[in-house]
Amino acid sequence: MPRRRILRLNELLRTEIGELLRRHVRDPRLSAMVSVTEVRTADDLKHAKVFVSVLGDDDEKKLAMQGLRAAHNYLRHELGNRIDRLDIPQLAFELDDSIERGARILAALEDDPPLPPEPS
Repeated sequence: MPRRRILRLNELLRTEIGELLRRHVRDPRLSAMVSVTEVRTADDLKHAKVFVSVLGDDDEKKLAMQGLRAAHNYLRHELGNRIDRLDIPQLAFELDDSIERGARILAALEDDPPLPPEPS
């Protein structure tokens, strides 16, 4: 499949999975703020890694990942109803901590005193 089509499919899956999680999945393990940050579909279209950001402590993140794995079949079924494709890829959920890392870096930069001006 041409790369551009895979990129469009990735974006469509990211949007639809995010929508399903926000509005339709009623798992208490997913009560923490869960955002789908990226989807990477394999070239053969049989598997897709779904990267999620979970706002919360380590226990909430662990529970959210369990909830996502438990919702796998439901999500695939609903994606099949929403997306005009014969086969929806198998979904593998991965925790994406890039947003938290970025926030920590920004906080550290804000905490550092400004550097003195360089001598002329």
